[in-house]
Amino acid sequence: MGLNRALLEEAAKKSGLLWLDLPGLPQPRAAWHVWHDGSAYVLTGGEGEQPLPGLPEAAQVTVILRSKDKGGRLLAFVADAEQVEPGSPLWDEVAPVLAKERLNARTHEGQVEAWAAESWIVRLTPAEEVVEAGGEYATVRPVPTPATTAGTPPRLYGRKRRRADR
Repeated sequence: MGLNRALLEEAAKKSGLLWLDLPGLPQPRAAWHVWHDGSAYVLTGGEGEQPLPGLPEAAQVTVILRSKDKGGRLLAFVADAEQVEPGSPLWDEVAPVLAKERLNARTHEGQVEAWAAESWIVRLTPAEEVVEAGGEYATVRPVPTPATTAGTPPRLYGRKRRRADR
């Protein structure tokens, strides 16, 4: 394993977020993932899950990893994309790991079964040599989403108002 491959593994393990340059989209999309046995596993599709159009059908995608320290672009590589079939030994190994790492789920009960029915788990395995990013980092405007906060923030009582708040 070369230095770049070791850096890729470390960056992917430390950051739960990666960017996918999907075919047909004008800009890369952020996606949460789990790094397991040398591959990134990404969940897409289904109600309430991250929309990554074109990923289940793609054969290869460009993956961009960010630096956990500075948040900037660290590495980019081309990955082979392969759907993990529900009920397969790989599904049985990876789905519980993804479910454990899934934040902000509406409910964790029956989550893996719902994924088997309406979502895709896609395995992204590095296919080519890793390319380190230069000094440039292109900021990307987030994709519009229907996600909202739970409600209004709580009010603080008994606190002295600051001069700037008056």
